[in-house]
Amino acid sequence: MTATQQPVTYITAAHPQGADPVADSKEPALKIHPVTSLFPMLSEGELLDLAESIKAEGQHEDIVLDADGVLLDGRNRLAACEIAGVEPRFTTYTGSDPTVLIFSKNIFRRHLSKGQRAMITVMARSFSGHSLRREAKTHGLSRSRLSAANVVLTYSRELAEQVRIGALSLDNAYNTVAERKARAAALQKQYDHLREHAPDLAEQVTESEITLADATAALNERLETERLRQYVINADTVRLADGDTTPALAELVERGDITWPEARQRAEEFAVHRRDTIQRSRQALHLIAENWGVVQDLSARPNTAYAQEITNGLSPAARALVARLITSS
Repeated sequence: MTATQQPVTYITAAHPQGADPVADSKEPALKIHPVTSLFPMLSEGELLDLAESIKAEGQHEDIVLDADGVLLDGRNRLAACEIAGVEPRFTTYTGSDPTVLIFSKNIFRRHLSKGQRAMITVMARSFSGHSLRREAKTHGLSRSRLSAANVVLTYSRELAEQVRIGALSLDNAYNTVAERKARAAALQKQYDHLREHAPDLAEQVTESEITLADATAALNERLETERLRQYVINADTVRLADGDTTPALAELVERGDITWPEARQRAEEFAVHRRDTIQRSRQALHLIAENWGVVQDLSARPNTAYAQEITNGLSPAARALVARLITSS
Protein backbone atom coordinates (compact mmCIF):
# COMPACT_ATOMS: atom_id res chain seq x y z
CA MET A 1 0.00 0.00 0.00
CA THR A 2 1.44 3.38 -0.96
CA ALA A 3 0.59 7.05 -0.47
CA THR A 4 1.64 9.68 -3.02
CA GLN A 5 4.08 12.39 -1.90
CA GLN A 6 4.69 15.80 -3.36
CA PRO A 7 7.83 16.08 -5.54
CA VAL A 8 10.99 16.99 -3.67
CA THR A 9 14.23 18.58 -4.83
CA TYR A 10 16.75 15.81 -5.64
CA ILE A 11 20.48 16.33 -6.04
CA THR A 12 22.72 13.33 -5.25
CA ALA A 13 26.05 13.62 -3.53
CA ALA A 14 27.57 11.57 -6.34
CA HIS A 15 26.13 13.86 -9.02
CA PRO A 16 26.79 17.52 -8.16
CA GLN A 17 25.22 20.12 -10.40
CA GLY A 18 27.04 20.51 -13.71
CA ALA A 19 28.55 16.98 -13.66
CA ASP A 20 27.68 14.16 -16.04
CA PRO A 21 25.53 11.86 -13.87
CA VAL A 22 25.97 8.83 -16.13
CA ALA A 23 29.75 9.18 -16.24
CA ASP A 24 29.93 9.53 -12.44
CA SER A 25 27.54 6.90 -11.07
CA LYS A 26 24.10 5.41 -11.48
CA GLU A 27 23.49 4.98 -7.73
CA PRO A 28 21.13 7.50 -6.10
CA ALA A 29 22.15 9.25 -2.87
CA LEU A 30 19.09 8.09 -0.91
CA LYS A 31 19.51 5.23 1.53
CA ILE A 32 18.65 2.00 -0.29
CA HIS A 33 16.91 -0.97 1.30
CA PRO A 34 19.42 -3.89 1.41
CA VAL A 35 17.12 -6.22 -0.55
CA THR A 36 16.62 -3.53 -3.19
CA SER A 37 20.40 -3.25 -3.49
CA LEU A 38 20.58 -6.89 -4.52
CA PHE A 39 18.92 -6.09 -7.85
CA PRO A 40 21.46 -4.78 -10.42
CA MET A 41 20.96 -1.38 -11.97
CA LEU A 42 20.22 -1.07 -15.69
CA SER A 43 23.17 -0.77 -18.04
CA GLU A 44 24.30 2.72 -19.03
CA GLY A 45 22.59 2.45 -22.41
CA GLU A 46 19.33 1.20 -20.91
CA LEU A 47 19.42 3.95 -18.30
CA LEU A 48 19.89 6.61 -20.98
CA ASP A 49 16.94 5.14 -22.92
CA LEU A 50 14.81 5.32 -19.76
CA ALA A 51 15.90 8.91 -19.18
CA GLU A 52 14.89 9.87 -22.74
CA SER A 53 11.51 8.18 -22.21
CA ILE A 54 10.90 10.02 -18.94
CA LYS A 55 11.98 13.30 -20.48
CA ALA A 56 9.59 12.81 -23.40
CA GLU A 57 6.64 11.11 -21.71
CA GLY A 58 7.10 11.79 -18.02
CA GLN A 59 7.60 9.39 -15.09
CA HIS A 60 4.93 6.68 -15.40
CA GLU A 61 5.51 4.95 -12.05
CA ASP A 62 6.26 6.47 -8.65
CA ILE A 63 9.49 5.81 -6.78
CA VAL A 64 8.62 3.98 -3.55
CA LEU A 65 10.10 4.96 -0.17
CA ASP A 66 9.28 3.59 3.25
CA ALA A 67 8.16 5.78 6.16
CA ASP A 68 11.81 6.52 7.00
CA GLY A 69 12.67 7.62 3.49
CA VAL A 70 14.51 4.42 2.58
CA LEU A 71 14.18 3.65 -1.13
CA LEU A 72 12.31 0.37 -1.74
CA ASP A 73 11.71 0.52 -5.48
CA GLY A 74 12.66 2.81 -8.35
CA ARG A 75 16.45 3.24 -8.28
CA ASN A 76 16.60 3.19 -12.06
CA ARG A 77 13.74 5.66 -12.38
CA LEU A 78 15.40 7.93 -9.82
CA ALA A 79 18.73 7.88 -11.66
CA ALA A 80 16.99 8.36 -15.03
CA CYS A 81 15.05 11.38 -13.69
CA GLU A 82 18.32 12.94 -12.61
CA ILE A 83 19.88 12.31 -16.02
CA ALA A 84 16.80 13.74 -17.76
CA GLY A 85 16.62 16.71 -15.42
CA VAL A 86 13.10 15.77 -14.41
CA GLU A 87 11.86 16.16 -10.85
CA PRO A 88 11.21 12.59 -9.55
CA ARG A 89 7.86 11.65 -8.10
CA PHE A 90 7.79 9.59 -4.87
CA THR A 91 5.24 7.60 -2.92
CA THR A 92 5.39 6.12 0.58
CA TYR A 93 4.89 2.44 1.29
CA THR A 94 2.56 1.84 4.22
CA GLY A 95 2.49 -1.96 4.20
CA SER A 96 4.12 -4.32 6.70
CA ASP A 97 6.45 -6.37 4.48
CA PRO A 98 8.67 -4.26 2.22
CA THR A 99 10.52 -7.37 0.97
CA VAL A 100 7.34 -8.63 -0.69
CA LEU A 101 6.93 -5.29 -2.44
CA ILE A 102 10.55 -5.21 -3.56
CA PHE A 103 10.36 -8.69 -5.06
CA SER A 104 7.01 -8.14 -6.72
CA LYS A 105 8.41 -5.06 -8.43
CA ASN A 106 11.80 -6.40 -9.43
CA ILE A 107 12.19 -10.18 -9.55
CA PHE A 108 10.78 -10.60 -13.04
CA ARG A 109 12.38 -7.58 -14.66
CA ARG A 110 13.28 -8.58 -18.21
CA HIS A 111 16.97 -7.71 -17.90
CA LEU A 112 17.48 -10.35 -15.17
CA SER A 113 18.39 -13.91 -16.09
CA LYS A 114 16.89 -16.90 -14.28
CA GLY A 115 20.22 -17.43 -12.56
CA GLN A 116 20.27 -13.83 -11.32
CA ARG A 117 16.71 -14.14 -10.02
CA ALA A 118 17.62 -17.30 -8.14
CA MET A 119 20.77 -15.78 -6.66
CA ILE A 120 19.06 -12.57 -5.59
CA THR A 121 16.27 -14.58 -3.97
CA VAL A 122 18.73 -16.72 -2.05
CA MET A 123 20.73 -13.68 -0.95
CA ALA A 124 17.54 -12.03 0.28
CA ARG A 125 16.83 -14.99 2.57
CA SER A 126 19.17 -13.43 5.14
CA PHE A 127 16.50 -10.73 5.54
CA SER A 128 13.36 -12.83 5.11
CA GLY A 129 14.49 -16.04 6.80
CA HIS A 130 12.24 -18.03 4.48
CA SER A 131 13.00 -21.57 3.32
CA LEU A 132 13.98 -22.36 -0.26
CA ARG A 133 10.71 -24.24 -0.65
CA ARG A 134 8.71 -21.17 0.37
CA GLU A 135 10.77 -18.82 -1.80
CA ALA A 136 10.31 -21.10 -4.81
CA LYS A 137 6.55 -21.23 -4.27
CA THR A 138 6.19 -17.51 -3.48
CA HIS A 139 8.14 -16.23 -6.46
CA GLY A 140 7.43 -19.03 -8.93
CA LEU A 141 11.10 -19.98 -9.22
CA SER A 142 12.72 -23.35 -9.82
CA ARG A 143 13.61 -24.99 -6.53
CA SER A 144 16.58 -26.78 -8.11
CA ARG A 145 17.89 -23.44 -9.41
CA LEU A 146 17.44 -21.88 -5.99
CA SER A 147 19.30 -24.83 -4.47
CA ALA A 148 22.18 -24.37 -6.93
CA ALA A 149 22.32 -20.65 -6.11
CA ASN A 150 22.39 -21.47 -2.41
CA VAL A 151 25.35 -23.83 -2.92
CA VAL A 152 27.26 -21.14 -4.81
CA LEU A 153 26.47 -18.53 -2.17
CA THR A 154 27.53 -20.86 0.65
CA TYR A 155 30.88 -21.79 -0.87
CA SER A 156 31.89 -18.65 -2.76
CA ARG A 157 30.55 -15.18 -2.13
CA GLU A 158 32.75 -13.95 -4.96
CA LEU A 159 31.12 -16.23 -7.55
CA ALA A 160 27.68 -15.52 -6.10
CA GLU A 161 28.24 -11.79 -6.60
CA GLN A 162 29.27 -12.37 -10.21
CA VAL A 163 26.04 -14.29 -10.77
CA ARG A 164 24.01 -11.56 -9.09
CA ILE A 165 25.31 -8.83 -11.37
CA GLY A 166 25.05 -11.03 -14.47
CA ALA A 167 28.79 -11.39 -15.08
CA LEU A 168 28.66 -15.19 -14.71
CA SER A 169 25.90 -17.71 -15.36
CA LEU A 170 24.58 -19.69 -12.42
CA ASP A 171 25.39 -22.98 -14.17
CA ASN A 172 29.03 -22.00 -14.68
CA ALA A 173 29.32 -20.76 -11.11
CA TYR A 174 27.78 -23.96 -9.77
CA ASN A 175 30.13 -26.11 -11.86
CA THR A 176 33.10 -24.10 -10.63
CA VAL A 177 32.01 -24.56 -7.01
CA ALA A 178 31.43 -28.29 -7.59
CA GLU A 179 34.95 -28.61 -9.01
CA ARG A 180 36.42 -26.67 -6.09
CA LYS A 181 34.53 -28.82 -3.60
CA ALA A 182 35.73 -31.98 -5.33
CA ARG A 183 39.32 -30.75 -5.25
CA ALA A 184 38.99 -29.76 -1.61
CA ALA A 185 37.52 -33.16 -0.74
CA ALA A 186 40.34 -34.91 -2.59
CA LEU A 187 42.95 -32.82 -0.79
CA GLN A 188 41.30 -33.52 2.56
CA LYS A 189 41.25 -37.23 1.82
CA GLN A 190 44.91 -37.03 0.82
CA TYR A 191 45.77 -35.22 4.06
CA ASP A 192 43.77 -37.69 6.18
CA HIS A 193 45.64 -40.56 4.54
CA LEU A 194 48.91 -38.79 5.28
CA ARG A 195 47.95 -38.18 8.90
CA GLU A 196 47.04 -41.85 9.34
CA HIS A 197 50.20 -43.32 7.80
CA ALA A 198 52.80 -40.59 8.39
CA PRO A 199 51.88 -38.20 11.24
CA ASP A 200 55.34 -36.63 11.06
CA LEU A 201 54.83 -35.62 7.43
CA ALA A 202 51.30 -34.40 8.19
CA GLU A 203 52.73 -32.19 10.91
CA GLN A 204 55.26 -30.73 8.48
CA VAL A 205 52.42 -29.93 6.07
CA THR A 206 50.46 -28.27 8.87
CA GLU A 207 53.49 -26.16 9.75
CA SER A 208 53.95 -25.28 6.04
CA GLU A 209 57.41 -26.83 6.04
CA ILE A 210 56.57 -28.96 3.00
CA THR A 211 53.69 -29.07 0.54
CA LEU A 212 50.98 -31.69 0.64
CA ALA A 213 52.13 -32.97 -2.74
CA ASP A 214 55.73 -33.40 -1.53
CA ALA A 215 54.58 -35.05 1.68
CA THR A 216 52.38 -37.45 -0.28
CA ALA A 217 55.28 -38.30 -2.57
CA ALA A 218 57.48 -38.98 0.47
CA LEU A 219 54.79 -41.21 1.97
CA ASN A 220 54.38 -43.12 -1.27
CA GLU A 221 58.12 -43.71 -1.35
CA ARG A 222 58.01 -45.02 2.21
CA LEU A 223 55.10 -47.32 1.43
CA GLU A 224 56.80 -48.60 -1.71
CA THR A 225 60.00 -49.33 0.21
CA GLU A 226 58.02 -51.18 2.87
CA ARG A 227 56.19 -53.15 0.21
CA LEU A 228 59.50 -54.16 -1.40
CA ARG A 229 60.95 -55.03 2.00
CA GLN A 230 58.02 -57.26 2.89
CA TYR A 231 58.15 -59.01 -0.49
CA VAL A 232 61.87 -59.71 -0.10
CA ILE A 233 61.46 -60.95 3.49
CA ASN A 234 58.72 -63.34 2.37
CA ALA A 235 60.99 -64.64 -0.39
CA ASP A 236 63.82 -65.10 2.12
CA THR A 237 61.47 -67.08 4.35
CA VAL A 238 60.63 -69.44 1.48
CA ARG A 239 64.30 -69.84 0.49
CA LEU A 240 65.24 -70.69 4.06
CA ALA A 241 62.40 -73.24 4.28
CA ASP A 242 63.63 -74.79 1.01
CA GLY A 243 67.06 -75.29 2.57
CA ASP A 244 68.84 -72.46 0.74
CA THR A 245 71.97 -71.53 2.71
CA THR A 246 72.97 -68.38 0.79
CA PRO A 247 72.72 -64.99 2.63
CA ALA A 248 69.22 -63.56 2.92
CA LEU A 249 68.43 -60.82 0.43
CA ALA A 250 67.16 -58.52 3.19
CA GLU A 251 70.48 -58.97 4.94
CA LEU A 252 72.34 -57.93 1.79
CA VAL A 253 70.24 -54.76 1.61
CA GLU A 254 70.88 -53.93 5.26
CA ARG A 255 74.61 -54.35 4.64
CA GLY A 256 74.39 -51.98 1.70
CA ASP A 257 75.45 -54.56 -0.88
CA ILE A 258 72.25 -54.16 -2.90
CA THR A 259 69.18 -51.91 -2.92
CA TRP A 260 65.61 -52.93 -2.16
CA PRO A 261 64.63 -52.76 -5.85
CA GLU A 262 67.58 -55.03 -6.69
CA ALA A 263 66.59 -57.40 -3.90
CA ARG A 264 63.04 -57.41 -5.26
CA GLN A 265 64.35 -58.36 -8.71
CA ARG A 266 66.39 -61.25 -7.30
CA ALA A 267 63.42 -62.40 -5.25
CA GLU A 268 61.24 -62.41 -8.36
CA GLU A 269 63.89 -64.38 -10.28
CA PHE A 270 64.03 -66.89 -7.42
CA ALA A 271 60.23 -67.20 -7.42
CA VAL A 272 60.15 -67.82 -11.19
CA HIS A 273 62.96 -70.42 -11.02
CA ARG A 274 61.29 -72.17 -8.08
CA ARG A 275 57.92 -72.25 -9.83
CA ASP A 276 59.43 -73.66 -13.05
CA THR A 277 61.41 -76.30 -11.15
CA ILE A 278 58.33 -77.43 -9.26
CA GLN A 279 56.38 -77.66 -12.52
CA ARG A 280 59.06 -79.72 -14.23
CA SER A 281 59.35 -82.03 -11.21
CA ARG A 282 55.62 -82.58 -11.18
CA GLN A 283 55.66 -83.46 -14.86
CA ALA A 284 58.49 -85.95 -14.32
CA LEU A 285 56.74 -87.59 -11.42
CA HIS A 286 53.54 -87.83 -13.44
CA LEU A 287 55.49 -89.70 -16.14
CA ILE A 288 56.97 -92.07 -13.57
CA ALA A 289 53.54 -92.70 -12.10
CA GLU A 290 52.06 -93.36 -15.54
CA ASN A 291 54.81 -95.86 -16.35
CA TRP A 292 55.21 -97.49 -12.94
CA GLY A 293 53.84 -100.73 -14.36
CA VAL A 294 57.06 -101.13 -16.37
CA VAL A 295 59.12 -100.92 -13.18
CA GLN A 296 56.92 -103.48 -11.52
CA ASP A 297 57.24 -105.82 -14.55
CA LEU A 298 61.04 -105.58 -14.46
CA SER A 299 61.01 -106.12 -10.71
CA ALA A 300 59.12 -109.36 -11.25
CA ARG A 301 61.69 -110.57 -13.86
CA PRO A 302 64.97 -108.91 -12.84
CA ASN A 303 67.46 -111.35 -14.32
CA THR A 304 65.68 -112.37 -17.47
CA ALA A 305 66.76 -111.78 -21.05
CA TYR A 306 63.71 -109.50 -21.35
CA ALA A 307 64.91 -107.23 -18.53
CA GLN A 308 68.48 -107.26 -19.85
CA GLU A 309 67.37 -106.21 -23.32
CA ILE A 310 65.45 -103.25 -21.88
CA THR A 311 68.24 -101.96 -19.69
CA ASN A 312 70.94 -102.43 -22.34
CA GLY A 313 69.43 -99.58 -24.36
CA LEU A 314 69.58 -97.14 -21.43
CA SER A 315 72.25 -94.71 -20.29
CA PRO A 316 74.33 -95.66 -17.25
CA ALA A 317 72.38 -93.21 -15.11
CA ALA A 318 69.06 -94.61 -16.28
CA ARG A 319 70.26 -98.21 -15.65
CA ALA A 320 71.32 -97.24 -12.12
CA LEU A 321 67.91 -95.68 -11.49
CA VAL A 322 66.13 -98.79 -12.78
CA ALA A 323 68.26 -100.96 -10.51
CA ARG A 324 67.33 -98.85 -7.47
CA LEU A 325 63.65 -98.78 -8.39
CA ILE A 326 63.56 -102.57 -8.93
CA THR A 327 65.30 -103.12 -5.61
CA SER A 328 63.01 -100.73 -3.71
CA SER A 329 59.86 -102.12 -5.27
